[in-house]
Amino acid sequence: MPTEQKSLRIRSSTLRVIEEIARERASDFSTVANDFLAQAARMARCPGIVYAPGPTGPRARIAGTGIEVWEVVATYRSLRKNLDRLRRAYPQLSNAQLLAALNYYRHFKTEIDRFVKANAAWTPAKLRSRYAFAAGAIK
Repeated sequence: MPTEQKSLRIRSSTLRVIEEIARERASDFSTVANDFLAQAARMARCPGIVYAPGPTGPRARIAGTGIEVWEVVATYRSLRKNLDRLRRAYPQLSNAQLLAALNYYRHFKTEIDRFVKANAAWTPAKLRSRYAFAAGAIK
């Protein structure tokens, strides 16, 4: 992805944290700082959504839950985009939380579509093949 150079003054304490995380991840300062800025900008654009570590990097989740945005979007689609049915499918979530997930999708459709597609690729046969130790639990 193309980048642009900008001058930015950073507090010493923030600089130290980013440098420490970059070392832990065997990454460089610019990559870590860019990732954090991108996440912060997305969270500012979509209140109610936070980032949490996932198996393939940070994942957009509904704040206060472990539910990822792509899960809500996949359910919403399976319910023919019926918001009332979505509310019933997620009784533990408030209307504001569901709308936050759908708002995130509206802004970052490509990202969420990629997760939905990757999840749909996990057929029962593929799960049994990949995770033979759990084959009895997968029908």
